[in-house]
Parts: sequence; structure tokens; C-alpha cells
Amino acid sequence: MSAHWKQRPEGGGYFALWIIRSIARHGGRAVARLCLYPITLYFLIVRGPERRASRAYLSRVLDRAPTLWDVARHIHTFAATILDRVFLLSGQLSRFDIATVGLPALAARVDRGEGVLIFGSHHGSFDALRVLSLTRPALRVRIVLDIAHNQAITRLLDALNPQLARDVIDAGQDGVSIVLAIQEALARGELVALLVDRAEPGDTVVRVPFLGKAAALPTGPWSLAATLKVPIVLAFGLYRGGNRYELVFEEFSEGLDIPRRQRGERLAALVRDYAARLQHHVRRAPYNWFNFYDFWQGDDAADDSSLARPGEAAGADLAAAGQRRDLRRAG
Repeated sequence: MSAHWKQRPEGGGYFALWIIRSIARHGGRAVARLCLYPITLYFLIVRGPERRASRAYLSRVLDRAPTLWDVARHIHTFAATILDRVFLLSGQLSRFDIATVGLPALAARVDRGEGVLIFGSHHGSFDALRVLSLTRPALRVRIVLDIAHNQAITRLLDALNPQLARDVIDAGQDGVSIVLAIQEALARGELVALLVDRAEPGDTVVRVPFLGKAAALPTGPWSLAATLKVPIVLAFGLYRGGNRYELVFEEFSEGLDIPRRQRGERLAALVRDYAARLQHHVRRAPYNWFNFYDFWQGDDAADDSSLARPGEAAGADLAAAGQRRDLRRAG
């Protein structure tokens, strides 16, 4: 459980995901959901690190000792969202009952042609963002994704929806290329979505309160936002069971403008505010947490030497977005 999250294998390789896709396409969602039970049992029996991480997390969010049933429910929820990804990414949104909160404000920005950074997390289904295509068919949502680390999902995405695959901004590029790609997309009035709750070794982080203990979260995405000075909207796609999802959009910033001398303190404050919002929604949907590693262990996120200190966050690596170079090179 002390190993960094990137060293953990994907939860099922391409062959396993392809089988799920085939069953879903030919047998339907109801038949495919029957497969979730043996998948859950597999994780309970075979994937010890994930099982232990689930139990450790649930003990915090539930404020009690979790049972084996709690762990099974946690894993089953994760498996259900992976299955639904097949349908969401292939455009079969009519299968789902997706309630939205905060969409009108985001739609107004889209109508004005504003580019917006959408910050999400490994809590719930980020793919529920596809509901935006129902109201704005011409809108492009660009996802920042580390293709090398997500090869199975990337290949599946290419098979399900080649256009969406082409819209991915590869986080494996050098930092300058990623920042320029994001900047160009935003200038065209597109939405750029990235996950901001995981840090990588060597990334600049700040430790903030989260579920009763300090967790290391990356400052890089917030440095990116401060450099680009565009609006930030938080997105939470909560799975509510069956075919029900709740997609929540929260306005977080109109556009950051941080003096360089204040950058360290301001970025730390932003990360704390974000962690508070993330904790709020995690408590609302506790079984939607899909970080199956020790989220609070310091060496899982970054070395002590990379912890954010006042005045140092200006050089933050863009961890969750995949940017691994100093933003000053792109400034």
C-alpha cells in the first residue's frame, strides 16, 4: 500500500475491458452488470493493496470500522462506473438519468465563447461530463490524460469514439507542449478538463486537511490556472446507483491573478479550499472514492523536498494535468 499509485497496474487490462465492452454491446447493460459481481469478488480476493486502501479510506469517511460488505460495495461502485464508461463514451446517454446542478452558469460561459478549466477528481465518474453534448452538441471537451499510463482505457476510447480519442491532450508530453495545447483550446472557447487530486513523485505539493489528516495535493493545476487566467469550474460526477448520476458544477474562480511574491501562499490557500469542496462531496457519496491507494501517506504523493513552501509554488509541476516542467518556461 506504500507503493505510489502509478506503480499499481490498471484495474483490468485491455483484454478484460474489451470483454466487458463486448458483453455490454451484445448483451445490454443489464446483462453486463451481472459481471460486476465476479469482478468485485476478484478485487476482494486477489487485489490486496486496493482492498486494504479501501478499508483505510472507509474508516475515515464512515467514522467507524468498515465491514467487508462496505469494502465490497466500494469496489462494486467503482466497477459499475467503469462499465457505464462504455455507454457514456459511446454517446448512449439516454440510458442514464443524469441530474445536473450548476449547469446554467457553465452554459452561459460556453455561449459567450469563454474557455474554461474544468477541475475534477477520482471521485465518481468524470465521463458523466458527456452530458454536456446533449445541450451543446458542437462543444468540445478536451480531456488531459496520460496516455502511457492509461493504455487500456485509451485503446478502448479509440474503439468506442475516435473523435473523443482525438480530443485527448496527452499529459505525457513535455510541460511546455501541454500548456500550449491547453492554452490554444481555451482560446477557441473549449472546455479543458483534468483531474487534480493526485500528485506524482517529485511534484510540488501542499499538505492540506482532508478527512481528518493532512493529504498532499498538487499545486501544479492551480499554477496553470494562474498563468492562463481563465475561469475554473469544479465538476463532480456522482454515481447514485442503478442508472442514476448527479453531475455537479461549482464555480470556483473567475480567473486567478496572483502576484509572483504571493504565489506560494495563494496557491496553498486555493488547494485548501479545493480540498474542502472535495471532502464535502466525498462525504455526500462516500463509495464514489476511486483512489485505491494510501491517499494520506507522504511518500505516495511526493518527497518532502518537493513540499510547497512560500515563494516556491511558482515553479510547481503540473502534476494532475501531467505537466512536469516549471511553468515559468511557458510564461
